Amino acid sequence: MAATDPQVLALAAQITESREQDIPLLLLKLKGILSSPSLRCEESNKIKQDIYDYGLTQYCLLVLKQDHSQLHGAWATAAQLAEILSHCCVGLEVKEDPEEFYKTFLPSAIDSLLVLGKRLQARFIRAIKEKEKQDFLHWFQIVTDAICWLFGGHIQLAACVLQNDRFLQLLITDDVETSIIMMSVLHNILRINSSILLHVEEETLHSVLDELVYKLSSTTNPAVGSAATKLLLLVAKHCKQLVQLLTARYKGLKGLLSKHWTGKGFDREVNQLLDLLYLEQSSGKGGMQKQHQAACIIQAAWRGFQTRKRLKKLPQAVITLQRSFRAKREQELQHLTKQKEDEALKLQMQLQRQRAMRLFHERQLALLEVVHASQVNKYMQEVEEKSALTIQRFWRGYRARRLFHQQKQSLKEYKAAVIIQRAACKFLEKRRRRRPLSPWKEPKGLTDEQRLALQQKVDDYIKLHPAPQMSEERSKELHMQAQSKLAQFLLRSRLDQRAAQRREALLAQVNTDVELLMNAPGLAETTEKDLGAFMSRSIPVATKARQTHNTMLKYSRWPWWKKLGDEFMEDDVIPDDAINTELETLFIGGRKPF
Repeated sequence: MAATDPQVLALAAQITESREQDIPLLLLKLKGILSSPSLRCEESNKIKQDIYDYGLTQYCLLVLKQDHSQLHGAWATAAQLAEILSHCCVGLEVKEDPEEFYKTFLPSAIDSLLVLGKRLQARFIRAIKEKEKQDFLHWFQIVTDAICWLFGGHIQLAACVLQNDRFLQLLITDDVETSIIMMSVLHNILRINSSILLHVEEETLHSVLDELVYKLSSTTNPAVGSAATKLLLLVAKHCKQLVQLLTARYKGLKGLLSKHWTGKGFDREVNQLLDLLYLEQSSGKGGMQKQHQAACIIQAAWRGFQTRKRLKKLPQAVITLQRSFRAKREQELQHLTKQKEDEALKLQMQLQRQRAMRLFHERQLALLEVVHASQVNKYMQEVEEKSALTIQRFWRGYRARRLFHQQKQSLKEYKAAVIIQRAACKFLEKRRRRRPLSPWKEPKGLTDEQRLALQQKVDDYIKLHPAPQMSEERSKELHMQAQSKLAQFLLRSRLDQRAAQRREALLAQVNTDVELLMNAPGLAETTEKDLGAFMSRSIPVATKARQTHNTMLKYSRWPWWKKLGDEFMEDDVIPDDAINTELETLFIGGRKPF
């Protein structure tokens, strides 16, 4: 067994110990190893075998499946890795598990290269700067060359490339540069395997031919037309069956080639393709003539049958036409008559309105002659009021009729809903009366097994949650402590409420005295009445007594459930909250003796 190449071994060890983001740059060293001028054919194949055995080829494929924008060098690195992958796979003969290499690895590599080509094509089309477009086109050319090199070394991959959806997506483009490159890839596929189009699916075959014919019909670029014409010529030369398909499916192809692509610099290919198409048409002319005659016979028989059928139905059709014409003419006469009647009625109404207006003015003038001059204004005002009332009456009537017509539908719906609800209620009431009372059924008793299971659950719960043990004396002691603490709390809260009420009363008294002093007149203007307001305390005392009396009466009328919190109160003590009034508005005069 030959020894492993030291460069491959060192590179594999370095990749194993490196970080993931450094692996693409390390894999680029394979290009220098494979392109060494001192290598012979056997040594080169041996190095490719070592690269595959150490998994470096698989590393290249995994890197191509990643996001290329995150790589060092971005798309340039991805294009170089695609070239390295194709060179590593061509000339490699895997002896251990060849099925995985030929049926899994190689198709996956083709798919990854096509995905990379699709992304480069999209970025080339979107690029604006000329430098970027040239770079993307160069990398796209490298990737397509790698694809051609790969299926050139493994012929079975040509069908895989042609049937891949991404290849059709790359081919179906309006861009001139990438379109020419993809047609060159298709030319290489047909050159390697000329009969491959006969073994692919019919849908794929039609898509490829449709795209080639579309490029001939939609573009005026000579390079695109030349590439498409050469491809169709190559297809027609090697596949006679496809010539029949081109003649039958694309009937205007010969006229398109002769009118638009003659004299464009590739007349030889155009003439060869036209000769093949015309030759196929002349060879199939006899069969086509027979088919044409048969079609003419079928059409003549069918047209005779249709004519005889129409002749049988002609009398009925004439009768129907006459009936329709008479009905339409009658409708038109009725419409004209109605229109004349409406015009006559409108004219009559207008004459009546003018006659009524004339009579009204005559009466008004006659009344003005009778009425005294001093009463004319009053009479005119009365006439205007009557006129306004008449106008208002008619307007209200019109508005009421309009609202009635608008609400008529909702009224119908409301009445219908009431009728339905009444019927439903009657039905439910009858059904409720007819429903027999269900006999009382005794509850089912527990069986012995259920009783034992339930008892077991109860015992288990008691074991898991034991009740705290407490004596009766301890319970009474705790109850008495709680009662005493509750009584202390209520007593303390009562005392606090009284103190707060007393403070508020003093504050109100101070505010009242301050207000009296602020509003008091000067000494020169003071009277005995003003002096009595400061000395007498009868008014605030009477006010306070009246408020307290009203509060006690209100408290005595309370129901029993409002007095449930009075257990710890004396009978003659009124609750402070009952006599608590709005002290901010209470007028309290004088001072309270301490």
